[in-house]
Amino acid sequence: MKKYAKKAFIFRNPEIQQEIASLNPITDHQRIVYLMTAYEFPFDMVRSLELALFHTYASPSISGLLQRTGEFVKRGQKRYDDTGILIAQFMQAGYDSELGKRAIDQMNKIHGNYRIANEDYLLVLSTFVFYPINWMEINGWRKMSEDEKLALFIFFKEVAQRMNLTDIPEDFEALKNFAEHYEQKHFRYAESNKVIADATIKIVANWFPSFLRFAVKPVFAALITEKLREAFGYKKPSTLFGEILNMSFQIRKYFLKYVTFKKYPTEISNTYYRTYPKHEFTIETLGPEYLTKKK
Repeated sequence: MKKYAKKAFIFRNPEIQQEIASLNPITDHQRIVYLMTAYEFPFDMVRSLELALFHTYASPSISGLLQRTGEFVKRGQKRYDDTGILIAQFMQAGYDSELGKRAIDQMNKIHGNYRIANEDYLLVLSTFVFYPINWMEINGWRKMSEDEKLALFIFFKEVAQRMNLTDIPEDFEALKNFAEHYEQKHFRYAESNKVIADATIKIVANWFPSFLRFAVKPVFAALITEKLREAFGYKKPSTLFGEILNMSFQIRKYFLKYVTFKKYPTEISNTYYRTYPKHEFTIETLGPEYLTKKK
């Protein structure tokens, strides 16, 4: 597959959007998702998927399981990195590639050790589709095209089938209706929601110098809905804080429309992982140690 280079080492290459526009979102969805992830929105895809997972912690059945495993609280950074690498692997290589299949098999192996309701899986699926779309709509340097949205939906629908999910919604509207019904039925405050949400914020806060860490929780609280804030027991940040945050995204949009500071392409091989600074991992060693060491 063709690789792209930046223009003058810093400017976006318009040929990427041109290729995406030339592709069929149904038959070429894996290539479109790769181009979005590796070139067009590498930073934004990661941030939106982080928020997508954060969204699911508003469900006590999901947060309760995560709290019982203890992985998030005790080894949060490792869990973050392991999850990120596995997802990036099949988004980068494709779900039917050798590496993509291994990544999905490893996810299935990990999840297979727990009792997880099919509807909980489907909620995660819905967030992985809608959060990137909504993030680009509000905070991205450009919005996704309709073809890109369809490609993203088909991509994760195919992944869901390979994870043995059932009753997968057939289109955007059905997926949206499912998510809304699920949230009305299940989203409510629970101590486990707050524990996992706080653990996630602690992971992110540790990426920053100590004098900046105070702002991480308000940023998360500003980026989520009131429904989620209630489920986590969080307060809405001040109007001034929200306006400053929004202004920073608007300024960022303007500059990133023309330039990019991310590597072309941004892939696992050139991404820094705090748990694995030298990339000393294999797909089969990712996940909780008590599971990956099982014979």
